[in-house]
Amino acid sequence: MTVAPAPRDEQLFAIVDRERERQNTTIQLIASENFTSRAVMEATGSVLTNKYSEGYPGKRYYGGNYVVDDAEELARARCKDLFGAEHANVQPHAGANANLATFLALLQPGDTIMGMRLDQGGHLTHGSPVNASGKLFKIVSYGVREDDERLDYDQIRDIARAERPKMLIAGATAYPRLIDPEPFREICDEIGALFVFDAAHIAGLIAGGAHPSPVPFADVTTFTTHKTLRGPRAGAIVCGQDRAAAIDKAVFPGLQGGPLMHVIAAKAVAFWEALQPSFKDYAAQIVVNAKALAAALEAEGFRLVSGGTDNHLMLIDLRPFDADLTGKVAQNVLDRAGITLNMNTIPNDPRSPFVTSGLRIGTPAVTTAGMAGPEMVEIAGLIGQALRRRDDAALAEVREAAATLCSKFTPYPE
Repeated sequence: MTVAPAPRDEQLFAIVDRERERQNTTIQLIASENFTSRAVMEATGSVLTNKYSEGYPGKRYYGGNYVVDDAEELARARCKDLFGAEHANVQPHAGANANLATFLALLQPGDTIMGMRLDQGGHLTHGSPVNASGKLFKIVSYGVREDDERLDYDQIRDIARAERPKMLIAGATAYPRLIDPEPFREICDEIGALFVFDAAHIAGLIAGGAHPSPVPFADVTTFTTHKTLRGPRAGAIVCGQDRAAAIDKAVFPGLQGGPLMHVIAAKAVAFWEALQPSFKDYAAQIVVNAKALAAALEAEGFRLVSGGTDNHLMLIDLRPFDADLTGKVAQNVLDRAGITLNMNTIPNDPRSPFVTSGLRIGTPAVTTAGMAGPEMVEIAGLIGQALRRRDDAALAEVREAAATLCSKFTPYPE
């Protein structure tokens, strides 16, 4: 007896169609988002989603894994090749999982972790009190200098010497400058600490040679695959052979159950795409576009935190542009105008994280769509126009201009 196919869920797929239309017709400037290739989406939606594969290739707890084992082995091999690493674990469902697994592998509850302050550019998983990292471990934080809003490696060293953390984490979610891994390694060697680099945002820039690689310096490097790396929404970990067994045991069975084999296959595709020579040009263009957009926004009257950018993102302090304009209001206004970005705290922000005085803006997605310098200038002008006027007529005008621009750079035209 053949089971009759279920009718198509028109209600749900109408929502999918609307989201595709939103991505095609509005400007995407979320620094942690990108457009995947159709091959990545094809792998994510493949029959591999049906397979349960607890364990690792050759050591599964279920039968029938002799095919999907090849997919995971391929993803691991490509990941090691891409980042020049001895070992890769491609099972983490997200960057947060990759970080927590690293903590479980290398630390005991109550150990001291030193990471970047959330309100100055760090990440929730680097010790926020509302996150598992802050609940399970003692947290010591470092931030940026008040005068130039950049990392001060001497200051980080002083804090590390005084606090003697078991682990020092580098990496950020809202820091527009290069992060040099070598001083962190030197500090960790001096105090006997483990060095972990969270490369979530900049993994694609590292893979493409547009940011210094932390892999030769860090004991463990974690990252996401969906930001500048342009893959599926997920995470990964690379390390030396000396940490491999501990990392693998922490991911499974320590933290996760069965891996998402369809997503691991999509990671393999993304790693393959990033190994192509053209990816270096793409990574470089992300940075070129970010610098062009930052300069154009400055010309529009916005203040750039730290004075500019070296990577894929920039932070804007809205107060010099309009002292009463909050990040929350600006984000909502720009959403209505067809420009997608997010509110963000700035260093020493007087407003709460739910309101903020700043915006975070990134160029990975618009670069994937094919935009370049002239489009960055146009986008900056549209942002300035929308935030100066904010009335319905102005926002409708900007939204139409945004749609016209996107019609020339449509990520998913079919």
